[in-house]
Amino acid sequence: MLSFSGGTLVSRVLGLVREQAIAWAFGANAMTDAFWVAFRIPNFLRRLFAEGSFSVAFVPVLTQTKETRPPAELRELVARVSGTLGAILLLVTAAGVLGAPWLAAAFAPGSIDDPYKYGLTSDLLRVTFPFLLFVSLTALAGGVLNSFHQFMLPALTPVILNLCMIAAALWGRQFFDVPIMALGWAILAAGVLQLLLQLPALARLGLLVWPRWGWRHEGVRRVLRLMLPTLFGSSVAQVNLLLDTLIASFLVAGSQTWLAQTDRLLEFPLGVFGVALGTVILPSLSRHHVGTDRAAFARALDWGLRTALLIAVPAMLALVLLAGPILATLLQYGRFTAHDVDMAALSLSALALGLPAFVLVKVLAPAFYARQDTATPVRAGVAAMCANMLLNLLFVALLFWLWHEPADLAEGWLAGIARVPSLHMGLALASALASYLNLALLWRALRREGVYQRQPGWGRHLLRLALACVAMVLVLLLARWYWPVWGEWGALARVWRLGAVIAAAAGTFVLVLLAAGLRLRDLRAS
Repeated sequence: MLSFSGGTLVSRVLGLVREQAIAWAFGANAMTDAFWVAFRIPNFLRRLFAEGSFSVAFVPVLTQTKETRPPAELRELVARVSGTLGAILLLVTAAGVLGAPWLAAAFAPGSIDDPYKYGLTSDLLRVTFPFLLFVSLTALAGGVLNSFHQFMLPALTPVILNLCMIAAALWGRQFFDVPIMALGWAILAAGVLQLLLQLPALARLGLLVWPRWGWRHEGVRRVLRLMLPTLFGSSVAQVNLLLDTLIASFLVAGSQTWLAQTDRLLEFPLGVFGVALGTVILPSLSRHHVGTDRAAFARALDWGLRTALLIAVPAMLALVLLAGPILATLLQYGRFTAHDVDMAALSLSALALGLPAFVLVKVLAPAFYARQDTATPVRAGVAAMCANMLLNLLFVALLFWLWHEPADLAEGWLAGIARVPSLHMGLALASALASYLNLALLWRALRREGVYQRQPGWGRHLLRLALACVAMVLVLLLARWYWPVWGEWGALARVWRLGAVIAAAAGTFVLVLLAAGLRLRDLRAS
């Protein structure tokens, strides 16, 4: 897992630099809202097809073929799957480019009454949508490399996207009449470059094959049978995010951008550790399932759950308590104001409450996919998605009722919610609560099927975690009391203070864990 996390860590750090560059150059306004909608739609499909349903269906089939069939059949599988996936996505991409205005109207209906914002969203979509084709093929190549335990290169590949967007925000925007269009073209260029980066590694494995149409190929059919039911279940968080996009289009200008910044900061711990755990554990679980080693399967899953909790719980507490200081330190420069920091901090604190559930779902879902059970995660994911839709409406309405002024209702509800700031916090809170429902349903199904047997030592593990978290929270509260205001300091003062607070909190957490008896050998997968 360390090699994957190391590569992902580099990508996530650059992702934060990317957000800083975009915030500095463009701020939070109708223009940035249009960009985030245009980026979120193909990015959603990327996670749905590439990192979501496709990956969790393709890796078990690929692993089984690699372990049980001759190399020629493995090459044939890669050729047929890449050819079929590429052809389907080429048609989807063409439809997305041609239908950009309809997509903008469907997923950001609140922008229709603003011709400039609606037109800009459509123009950006035409440029960003082909990213889906290239990044999906990149994910296929990454799945092949992961099955051969080569995790570093796929984890580092997103660095290209971040570098392209940073260059566009800081330098490329000056060459466009509408500066933010530079970000759209940067996304398209990054998609092409990411795919090209994977090809030499595939060639070294002897798996750089010419794509071939293979709709009737047995391996393709198996991947499709596993893939189709997971279209919602494996990416429920992304479906929820797209629903948030739709509702946020009716809120105050800047809401899309605040939510996007929130999502990026949460992606840091989720991407470095949650996705890493899920990516690394899936081939291991698939191998144990193919080898019918139920005890090893249970031990691998148990290790994933313990490690996830050890990381996700303190990360959640730190993000909730340090949301304002983190955002002020990272983003409050240039066009990104103190008001933008306050608004983004509200949604970050709310969404961070769901971080343990987001990470644990990344660990539990592979336990089903490794056994080629795609129906159970689908049922859990769809139930959570429906709950999220209802909670979105409930929390936005509740916050509007609490915070609105009588004058806000003069032109009706839709006009009213577009005048009251902070309502985007309700969307973040709904996503957090829905993630726990998804987790609970997966956990109940796993226990019911008898696949997971709890290993010894859970009581000690939870006690150590609780003691360490209490000590860490006390340090964070003391720091917030001693340094209550952050935006008034210069950049260097913010950075060293935030670094000192994080170092003190993390050091306290680790020292209490060690004092309570945790050792490095306890973190090794058995």
